[in-house]
Amino acid sequence: MSPSAGQAVEGNLVQSVTEYVRSYMANYDGSHDFNHIQRVVGLARYIHAHLPEAPRRDQQVVVLSALLHDVGDRKYLKPGEDASTLVYKLLLSLGASEQLAKTVQTVCLGVSYSSEVKDPARVQGLIESHPELAVVQDADRLDAIGSIGIGRVFTFGGARTTRSMEDSIQHFHDKLLKLESMMKTDVGRDLAKQRTIRMQEFLKWWDEEAAFSTNSAPLP
Repeated sequence: MSPSAGQAVEGNLVQSVTEYVRSYMANYDGSHDFNHIQRVVGLARYIHAHLPEAPRRDQQVVVLSALLHDVGDRKYLKPGEDASTLVYKLLLSLGASEQLAKTVQTVCLGVSYSSEVKDPARVQGLIESHPELAVVQDADRLDAIGSIGIGRVFTFGGARTTRSMEDSIQHFHDKLLKLESMMKTDVGRDLAKQRTIRMQEFLKWWDEEAAFSTNSAPLP
């Protein structure tokens, strides 16, 4: 196969996956919709392009994993779907090689924050064997913080839970403010630092305004 033919096959696969994900996520709420996927893909491309060449990464794996990382998300899993094989079977059906399908499925299963908290050594091992995971994981977590992350917290809370806004604020302290320290790439850490500062500023404003409900607001 000539290089140009190979690029055409890869491009067609990415296009087919993109259309599948657009349709698959149409019923997701606004915190995990196709716009989220597009941002994660863009962030993953940016991180990949600005990292040193070593360790060697496959850009196709980066892009496909970024596109598919929320397909089979257990928060939205549909009846009869198996999160452990959903991405693999999809890619095979679209003409991907078995090796590519296995690799992308493995990366997608490694993105989860909760899985890493439970077993950080496993995720570190996956990154050593699949360095693309570091890129996609950072990209996904970057979209959870900063100004867009703020919007996503309240969107998810309103769409999927009955938690109060105060409970959503607690989520910043329980998880989001910790993500900067969990970035795997230097590029991700630099971007996360900026976005974390934005969240910290927002939380200061929140505390100032919420103080009126507790009679602790400063008097003139």
